[in-house]
Amino acid sequence: MEWVAALGLISISLTAQESNQVEQLRLQIKQLQENFEKQQQVQRQQIDALMRRIDVLNGTNASSLKVGSNATTAPNVLEWTERPWWSINPLRIGDHHASMDIGLNASFAAGGSTANDLSTLQSGGHDPSRGGFNMQVLELTLNGNVDHFFRASASLHLPLSGSVETEEAYIESLSLPGGLQLRAGQFITEFGRQNPQHLHNWSFVDSPLVSQRMFGADGMRGLGARVSWLVPTPFYSELFLTVQNDEGETMHSFRKQLDTGKTLFGRSLDYTSPSKSLNQLAYTPRYAAAFDLTDTQTLLLGVSAALGNNSSGPSTRSRIYGGDLTWKWKPANHSGGYPFVQWQTEGLYREYEAGAVSGLNAETLKDYGIYSQISYGFTKGWVAGLRWDYVDRTDMATSLGGTNSYDDAERARRWRLSPNLTWDLSENSKLRLQYNYDQRAGLGADHTVWLQFVFSLGAHHAHSF
Repeated sequence: MEWVAALGLISISLTAQESNQVEQLRLQIKQLQENFEKQQQVQRQQIDALMRRIDVLNGTNASSLKVGSNATTAPNVLEWTERPWWSINPLRIGDHHASMDIGLNASFAAGGSTANDLSTLQSGGHDPSRGGFNMQVLELTLNGNVDHFFRASASLHLPLSGSVETEEAYIESLSLPGGLQLRAGQFITEFGRQNPQHLHNWSFVDSPLVSQRMFGADGMRGLGARVSWLVPTPFYSELFLTVQNDEGETMHSFRKQLDTGKTLFGRSLDYTSPSKSLNQLAYTPRYAAAFDLTDTQTLLLGVSAALGNNSSGPSTRSRIYGGDLTWKWKPANHSGGYPFVQWQTEGLYREYEAGAVSGLNAETLKDYGIYSQISYGFTKGWVAGLRWDYVDRTDMATSLGGTNSYDDAERARRWRLSPNLTWDLSENSKLRLQYNYDQRAGLGADHTVWLQFVFSLGAHHAHSF
């Protein structure tokens, strides 16, 4: 009987060991699944923003991927299984048949300035523009695949007061042949590097001066369509053509709508375009190309233009031309993307045909501007930045006589130097300290300091190259 009992104990022991091994294997599988899901989500966010552009963060050819398609050969067995929440997981409603990712982006800034006209000094729509505390943006984002053919995206601004503003709401194709992609709806114009970026992706507290002068407080965006073609070259190369309505508050250099009593360049902008629809559109072509200079350096070059009518006369037009350059270095042995150095420069030139009004003759006003910024991620989570801005006009307006009070100040020379220090607390939050030294023609120097806090919850636009 003793040997029977011994065999029983051995059997129970072996069963327990097998059970423990199975449990350990299950725990290992669960951990691997969670790690895989985390990495998959990181890549999905990068693909959303870097799709059809060069991906220099992980060496992935993101331009050949499409959101909604299988980016890897591994089966996507984790997407709809229950899993613990992680900081970059999207907030999702729906199931695998139909779902929508929800995100929330917010930016707050506090500070002060020696300027008496801080709202004029900080003229960007999302720039902090008052001493004390500012809410720069509170943005709700919605993203998801409509079906196998389209994905949809929307960005809604939630102001402290007033109605909700639709910044973007568009659909985008997923499966057009020949490297083509179509976008339609309300969206930010694909011009240069700064204009398409959302605020939480900015490297500085405020927008560049030249962007404010050429595109207005809220940047250039509108209703329309965009077609892009990924050119079949050995390097990343893409052509864009955007066609949008040329009217509204976000079409500053074109048919901008002004409040009663307001003027732009001394004109009230009362004229409307002819009824022909082709005369009510702004056209924005862009070409971008990226090259790997070495294993650790990448160069991105782009040229853009925006062409359309303005409302200062019966047949007056506006033309904006731009060029941009972005260079990034990141060593092969980087840790979490650090250290790195990124240099970005963008220059714009505008020709604005101004119509004749009382006291002002018809003429073409020519303006230009540039910004150059460098960011140095010197250790994980810490980035030092420096930006230089400059805007000016080629000549004063030639006729400033009569009863018109226009003094050409809207085109006056100014420049700004902005050092800052950013602490990326996590993937979803950052704290930034910035100082601005402003020099405005006829007004002298002003000093401004801002402390900014930015956070994102759920799905959000990933940081671009």
